[in-house]
Formats: sequence, C-alpha cells, structure tokens
Amino acid sequence: MIDVRISGAQGETAVLVGLITAPDRDQPGQSIEQVTEYLDELEFLATTADIRTLKRFTQKLHKPDGRTYVGSGKLMEIKIWMEEHGAEMAIFDDELTPAQQRNLEKDLGKPVLDRPRLILDIFARRARTSHARTQVELARYEYMLPRLTKLWTHLERQRGGTGTRGGAGEKEIETDRRLVRDRIALLKGQLRDIDKQMATQRGNRGKLVRVALVGYTNVGKSTLMNLLSKSEVFAENKLFATLDTTVRKVVLGNLPFLLSDTVGFIRKLPHQLIESFKSTLDETREADLLLHVVDISHHAFEEQYMTVKQTLSGIGAGDKPVITVFNKIDAYRPDAYDPHSLSRDGGDLSPKRSGQFTLEELTETWMARMADEECVFISAAQRANIDALRKLLYQRVKAIHVARYPYESDLLFKDEYLEP
Repeated sequence: MIDVRISGAQGETAVLVGLITAPDRDQPGQSIEQVTEYLDELEFLATTADIRTLKRFTQKLHKPDGRTYVGSGKLMEIKIWMEEHGAEMAIFDDELTPAQQRNLEKDLGKPVLDRPRLILDIFARRARTSHARTQVELARYEYMLPRLTKLWTHLERQRGGTGTRGGAGEKEIETDRRLVRDRIALLKGQLRDIDKQMATQRGNRGKLVRVALVGYTNVGKSTLMNLLSKSEVFAENKLFATLDTTVRKVVLGNLPFLLSDTVGFIRKLPHQLIESFKSTLDETREADLLLHVVDISHHAFEEQYMTVKQTLSGIGAGDKPVITVFNKIDAYRPDAYDPHSLSRDGGDLSPKRSGQFTLEELTETWMARMADEECVFISAAQRANIDALRKLLYQRVKAIHVARYPYESDLLFKDEYLEP
C-alpha cells in the first residue's frame, strides 16, 4: 500500500534546497533575500517534524529544471556532500512534480521531500481529533496518488521473459491506485457528513456575533484566545500547534459573542490541505469579524501579513471586516536604522539601537498604516495593552449586534464596556 510514513519519526538529518529565480510572465520569481527567509521557515518546519538540518543549498536558475529541479552540477554537489556527511534526506522548498521526485531520489539515492509533503507530515502529527485526522489523511492520499509509481519500481523486473511491457509491477501499481482512489472517495464521503454536522452546529449557535482569529502560523492566536476567553486552548511555540477549530463564548461587559481559533496559514500551503480543511475554514468564511493577528517581532511579518490576506481572499473571506492585532510588541526590536519608522507627517521617530517603541510611537509608525481598518498593538504573552483590544473589540461587536438586532440595543447596551 501507499507509504504514509511520517518524516522525522526517527530524528533524521537533512539538507535544504531552494532556488533563486528571475521573474517572468508566469512566475514572480524569488530573490536571494526571499529564498533565505523561505529556507529559515523550511528549517523551522523541519525542526517541528523532528528533522535536524545540516546544510542549505541554493542555486540561481531562470526556472526550475524540469527533470531534477536544480541543475546537474548542483545535484552532484548535493549528492557528494550528503554522502560525506551522512545526511539522510533532502528537503526542497517548492512542490516537486512526481517525475522530479522520482529522478531526484534515483540520482541522490536518498529520500526526497518537498515543502507540501513536510507540511502534510506535520499536520498528521498534530491532528488530535477524528475530524482533523480525516482531513489530513485525505490531503495526504491526494498528494501521494500521482506519486505512487516510484513505490513499485522494484517490481518492474519481476516479470517473465515474454518481452511484454506488462508485469507484476504495473499490476501492483494499478491495484494500489484503485485502493487509494477508493480510500479517497470514502474519506470525502466522511468529510461531507462532517461538513453537514459542522454546519448544523454553527446554525444552532443562535444569533450571537461570530469573531474568528486568523493569522500566520505561530503568531500567538491560541495564546490570545486563552486570554480573551479565559480558557485553556493548547498553545505551543511550534508551527501548526492548533489544527482543530476551537469555539468559545466570550462576554465583554454585558456583550456576549463567539470567538473561534482556527488553523494558521503559511506560505506555499498545499492546495490539498485547503480543500480538505473546508469545514474548518468555514468558521472563517462565516465570521462577522476577523481578528488578524500579526507577529511584529518576526523579521518577515509584512510578507506573512500579505500571505494571510491572499489566503483569505482565496477562500472567499477577503471582504470581511478586520481588526489587525499586532502581537508580541515585547519581543519587537527595531533595526539600528529603520527608514520606514516615520511618523504620519514624515518626521523621523529617532532611530533606536536598542529597546522598544512606546505604544504611542507604534501607533505612528508605518506598521499602523499597513492595516486596512483599525489596529491595536499588544503582547498576549505579557498581557500588555489587552484592555485597548477588549474595548475596540467590544465597540466593533456591539456595532454589528445593534445593526442586526436594533430592537435589543436599548435594553442590552445601557453602559459602555468597562474592564472589571
């Protein structure tokens, strides 16, 4: 049957491979700075999967080589280094075609993973409920289906000397494909039933306003969820700590609403995951208000911010009202000289070589202008400026509730929200 072994189960070692490409009509290209950032993230993904990174390899090409992704000379360099240093696998930052993966494993003589497969393996490790496990299993089978051929190449020689091209290998492949397709059909049926159940549950939640936490993975959504809802949602400093949607009832002042925490987004997210996690992402699509959490201590938070916005547009939630929550201000450190740190009138905010901006200075920086709507700067871990977030959230939820149920406004909202 299909190989569903989770990478990193034995604490393996690996090398990382990325390409620096020029933009063209079909692809935006990747600069050396972008590739460095992508490989940093790929290493974090590998660490999350218990894989230790030994070395990085990059190459400048106009576009990926159709046969082996990298050029033949670079591939030989990678092979020699892996043999000399005992690296057990190679992880490529982009999605490989089935043919590229087969050729790379043949030429390197080592297992080869790409970014989508690594993310799928991490999801398989993180899935805790039957719902999440079903979603991940479907995504992994759909990813592996076109890659089954390489699993049975060892059987191609086990045919008779009749000169025919048929044989045990090809028959085994067809049997395997049929079994996998049957499994995919079964899982899709199970997820359709789950979608109906989830839709019923959402419908039974009554008339409460729905707020959804969204953001890049590992930006502190679950920590903020625990803080606002006074619950104990699992939170960890690793990628994709949360896969299952968690919904809690929150009451600010005299105003109740529903707050949901969903799976985090990431660059180059496998399309199989987006499709299989449809019922999970419905929480975001059906929310009345989004809290877009951004980790401003991350050096590439601007790109993460845009990745989330693009993903939201891709799932049909790009037009939702948003509060941008800039998190981890306690860990944010400006560069020695940040030319973007200017006030609204263009004046310099005095570049800092150490320390932090004050809350007043943060609201005057270019970061505040990134947000399409209102924004707030907080530290969920240190509970800094949380009251400002609560007040803003109260005002936005109240406005939605009053617009939807105007006949209740006089009774429900006698006083403004006050922090107890």
